[in-house]
Amino acid sequence: MDRYQRIEKPQQETPINENEIRITAQGRIRNYITYATTLLQEKGSNEIALKAMGRAINKTVMITELIKRRVAGLHQNTYIGSTNITDMWEPLEEALETTRHVSVITITLSNKEWTHPLQGIRHLSHLIK
Repeated sequence: MDRYQRIEKPQQETPINENEIRITAQGRIRNYITYATTLLQEKGSNEIALKAMGRAINKTVMITELIKRRVAGLHQNTYIGSTNITDMWEPLEEALETTRHVSVITITLSNKEWTHPLQGIRHLSHLIK
């Protein structure tokens, strides 16, 4: 790869909902937990969605478990999928384009019980005493 230079291509800006939290590998866990609990308890959101890709997935699962310990009565739905990301490389000699297959996770926590059956639902009532 020393004959190529990666090109930063413009990303499509998708709007982020107020109740959506995008977890990155560089972000601080404490900040994500504080923001999520603020949304659920103070701002009155009925649900939040924690989204991550690649190396941030394990951090997202850890954050979710910590939020569930702090906020009682949450219901969880987990979506696991993948997406393709195409990287563009500027040639110093000839052209190159590569595509990466990256894992994606979305965990939705809700104060209300799900009204329709979804894959990945995990009932937490057995944890509440």
